[in-house]
Amino acid sequence: MTTATQPRQPLLKTALPGPQTKAIMERDSQHLSTSYMRPYPFVPDHGEGVWLTDVDGNTMLDFFAGIAVSTTGHAHPHVVQAVQEQITKFAHVCLTDYPQEITTSLAERLVAHIERPGEKWRVFFGNSGAEAVEAAVKLARNHTGRTHIISTLGSFHGRTYGAITLTGSKTKYKRGFGPLLPNVSHVPYPNPFRPPLGSTPETCGQAVLDHIETLFSTVIPADEVAAIIIEPMQGEGGYIVPPADFLPGLRALCDKHGIMLIFDEVQAGMGRSGKMFSFQHFDVQPDIVTLAKGIASGLPISAMLAKESVMTWPVGSHGSTFGGNPVAAAAAHATLDLLEGVVTHPGCGGSLMDNAREVGGYILGELRKMQAEFPFLGDVRGEGLFIGLEFVKPDGSPDGKLRDRASMAMFEKGLLNLDCGEAVIRISPPLILTREEAETGLKIMREALAAL
Repeated sequence: MTTATQPRQPLLKTALPGPQTKAIMERDSQHLSTSYMRPYPFVPDHGEGVWLTDVDGNTMLDFFAGIAVSTTGHAHPHVVQAVQEQITKFAHVCLTDYPQEITTSLAERLVAHIERPGEKWRVFFGNSGAEAVEAAVKLARNHTGRTHIISTLGSFHGRTYGAITLTGSKTKYKRGFGPLLPNVSHVPYPNPFRPPLGSTPETCGQAVLDHIETLFSTVIPADEVAAIIIEPMQGEGGYIVPPADFLPGLRALCDKHGIMLIFDEVQAGMGRSGKMFSFQHFDVQPDIVTLAKGIASGLPISAMLAKESVMTWPVGSHGSTFGGNPVAAAAAHATLDLLEGVVTHPGCGGSLMDNAREVGGYILGELRKMQAEFPFLGDVRGEGLFIGLEFVKPDGSPDGKLRDRASMAMFEKGLLNLDCGEAVIRISPPLILTREEAETGLKIMREALAAL
């Protein structure tokens, strides 16, 4: 007789936080920057797949993947092997000065997912999403000879000076740090759940496009705008998917006025939405793309991809000492192996993109059933394993306090999660999450929501 094995569950050996966690957090508070937030009392010790164990031996199910970074989970053997092999060869030479096969082939793999017939792309490698965004803005200004940049409300593009100027999600990121980058404006993001500019869910995309055209005729000369930068699916602002007509309309608007269209794929890209890049759900092509977070399963590397016709800045005009680090590039290759299905992960179908689409679809369906059960769940949205759960008050306004209570209740039951927007819990687990592990997480979420 075969005995069925029980699905793995979180294992909480101590109250949270445990004694060693408390001790480390106390030391942390004495010696690290006061800018760190520390929303949950958790100090990781080691991880395996979608599970993280803290220094007190408490094992948690990971539903946020280090903010959509740990694409292949924790300590994936294929990624570990690639990193180990590369670091025995060399860890740094400086890509700005010396070409390296490992980054050349990585660039070739990345552009293969975006190039269309007759259209060649090039890649600049950096270390972080903010660095990729800074490079994109510099390139757009240099190429067009224009200065103005348009971003969106609710956006997050990083916290370096240029990137933080573009960010439109929270004033705390900017307070006390001015002056910031000049010639930057923000327009609403077309959120179908909270339509801006007096629009409806069906018309919000066109309303934003009309608003931009109004700005061009009244405030910002269109021929002085270098680029519009936007997240094809907005992350920090609330895990928002725009209406289907918006990005094609934005592409047409940019073409009309000779403006570069930059897609920030730092959070929604690298297979998370079920496609390599989230903009591919809308059949539209940008001029520049920024990538980071999930590109290398936790190792620091970013990429700014641009059409060859756009990447016209001169030799030496931009660079990075550590950008395109070969060890991180090895991890990126291994991550792409799993995303593309060159290497498969047990229980995850042909590729991690397929798995994100299938398991994410299952989670969305189950959460929508919970939405019908719990009236404070105002919206459930997303694509693949890029999912947002918005909490509302009886009048429909955002309920951030209830969201915070729900988030902490989930954490205390062994589910790592993270908030975003005014009142949203984001669900962004590693893309190796199986349906069985998803069921475990959903069970914890239901219990936490029922307790509210």
